[in-house]
Amino acid sequence: MPVIITLVGVILLTLSAPLPASAQPAAAAVDQAPDLEIDTVPVRIDGRTLFRVRGVSSLDAATRARAIEERIEAVAADRAIGVDALQIIESDGLLRIVAGTRPIMGIAPGDARLEQVVPATLAATHVDRIRRAIVDYRADRSQAVLQAAVLRTAGAALLAIVMAGLVVYATFRIARVADGHLRRKIGKVGIKNYELVREEQVRDVFRGLLRAVGGLVLLAIALAFLSYSLGQFPWTRGTSVGLVSLITGPLQTMAQGVVRQIPNLIFLAIFFVVVRFILRLTRLLFEGIGRGFVTFANFEPEWAIPTYKIARLAIVAFAIIVAYPYIPGSDSDAFKGVSLFVGILFSLGSSSAIANFIAGYSLTYRRAFKIGDRVKIGDHLGDVTEQKLQVTRLRSPKNEEIVIPNAQILNGEVVNYSSLARTQGLILHTEVGIGYETPWRQVEAMLMIAADATPGVLREPRPFVLQKGLGGFAVTYELNAYCDTPQAMAALYTALHRQVLDVFNQYGVQIMTPAYEGDPASPKIVPPSLWHLSPAPLAAAGSTMPAGANGEPMPTSRT
Repeated sequence: MPVIITLVGVILLTLSAPLPASAQPAAAAVDQAPDLEIDTVPVRIDGRTLFRVRGVSSLDAATRARAIEERIEAVAADRAIGVDALQIIESDGLLRIVAGTRPIMGIAPGDARLEQVVPATLAATHVDRIRRAIVDYRADRSQAVLQAAVLRTAGAALLAIVMAGLVVYATFRIARVADGHLRRKIGKVGIKNYELVREEQVRDVFRGLLRAVGGLVLLAIALAFLSYSLGQFPWTRGTSVGLVSLITGPLQTMAQGVVRQIPNLIFLAIFFVVVRFILRLTRLLFEGIGRGFVTFANFEPEWAIPTYKIARLAIVAFAIIVAYPYIPGSDSDAFKGVSLFVGILFSLGSSSAIANFIAGYSLTYRRAFKIGDRVKIGDHLGDVTEQKLQVTRLRSPKNEEIVIPNAQILNGEVVNYSSLARTQGLILHTEVGIGYETPWRQVEAMLMIAADATPGVLREPRPFVLQKGLGGFAVTYELNAYCDTPQAMAALYTALHRQVLDVFNQYGVQIMTPAYEGDPASPKIVPPSLWHLSPAPLAAAGSTMPAGANGEPMPTSRT
């Protein structure tokens, strides 16, 4: 209870304390929040800053500063008012600075507290600066001073013209000398007979750089002349100060920013070296695995490079996450906005690319195929020539390049003709339909003869024949033969079919597929005398009758 009474009393005393109308809100703000940062505006006369003033709720700082400037200029322009007329008058708790009967400004206790001095000291300081400003204002507008300013400006203009001419002449001379030197020394830049950069391009680049440097020097001369000449006259001195700050301000801001970011830049440089060292160690490890110098159980050597790429991506992503807060400007709204925009574009435009990326790694670790394998993916048959993270390239038997997205491969089926052919052989198979009147033993023996006579078919494992079905008019036989060269499938099938036709024609057995309606007057066979009609070659014209499977002659006619 006593605490509450004390607080109420303090509040009532604060509200009832008499304050000048112009200073009450601001003083209350300072008393209630002494650590609050208050905006102030400088009071300038002819570009020179005298002091800074604060605003109040009914009069902002800029308006107050401009009003004070106008009063000082009015007093300075009236030469009838001497500088000794400046004095300090106390009225209603305020210290007022006046020039004779003309008011200039008032100083409230809040102004003094802001400057951390007593009001009397602040008022005396302001009077001294206003007095010097009035003296300088009148002196700068005297005839002698203005004439000297005009002469100095003319001299500066002449000097600027001479310097600009020297820069233009030097640029022209350097360009001519460098052009001749480049013609003699550089020539063209290329690899063997391929020209990467022509001599004219090198000289054009050098001329462009030289013109850019010359332009910057001329711009610096022009700005220096403008700044100097505008600073000679009181009416444009403020513009001169602003022109200088226009150039030096950004440079100073950049320099201060660089200095503030030096610790972060040092951390980023050290962190970059460490991450690069880790990446090198990781690459050496996986290169050793790929070459067989380092082995791990159930880890195939061909997985080394894809796994290294995943590890490298993970290391780089982790490094970016760690380094992000230390990147200059990473906490700015612009940087965050650009990052968000890039992230949205990436997420919207790269869904299929990411799917293919993941599918590429999935195919690698599934070992569905490798470079050089003969595969069938969907409706496409060919040899794998390249396997990337996004696509897989095939070369078809017709020498066509087929590009298939990895996501399509992952969601479809893949037939690999090469994976087992290296160790167990690939089985070539073909079917024939033979009538019931031909003994199955004879048919199987003839098919075995055709397989044994086909170049490229393996003797071991032995070919074999399957009876696939008993049809309405014929028996379906399937000949199976092994090969170890999947890339020669088409040629082997052609050779095998040729041998089947030759053997069945030789023994007078009619092949009844694909359709059979009735027995013709004569068997549908090709007699040996017609085997080599033009343009068939005559190399096999003297071939002998093959023997049966048990070494006995095969029958030559049907029952």
